Amino acid sequence: MIAHLKGIILEKHPNQVVLDAGGVGYDVQIPVSTYTALPDAGAAFALRIHTHVREDAIQLFGFATPEEKTVFERLISVSGIGPKLAVTVLSGLATPELITAIRTSDVQSLVRIPGVGKKTAERMVLELKDKLIAVEAVSKGEQLAGAASLLSPLELDVLSALLNLGCSRPAAEEAINKAKKQGVAEEFEPFFRTSLSLVR
Repeated sequence: MIAHLKGIILEKHPNQVVLDAGGVGYDVQIPVSTYTALPDAGAAFALRIHTHVREDAIQLFGFATPEEKTVFERLISVSGIGPKLAVTVLSGLATPELITAIRTSDVQSLVRIPGVGKKTAERMVLELKDKLIAVEAVSKGEQLAGAASLLSPLELDVLSALLNLGCSRPAAEEAINKAKKQGVAEEFEPFFRTSLSLVR
């Protein structure tokens, strides 16, 4: 399963980029937000990739940021939203605005996106409202804000993992501090598991 591609841009369009990685040209579908982040053809670029396998095709969907990819994967988990519509949704609203619209139940903003009807928008809100907390923190730059001077690189990784699991930041930071006081080994897995067990 392809999760990351780095190569030379052969051609680019608002919904597609062809990336030459190791002599192989990969046709990758992208949202407009990723297109605007691409340099000119001939330049090197890296994309986070979601590989979508169907009976009759293997499709690659690419994203400039991990937040875009995460939101895309959350979107396709919603009943009635396939990969193409998810790309359209990400093209219709910038990732921070999309997350805010879902978290605040702003159905009116969502139905302005082509292909998204009221029922689909309501399902997005219902199914994703509580699943985008960690992504929202990242997209707003809040996840690590103010923490860099207090936490080591290992602790920052653990904090990121806890937030991605849906833990609130205050609870995650408290758990990390408790784990540190317990003298847990300075390795990711034991530190993460101990911190996770201490989340309240």
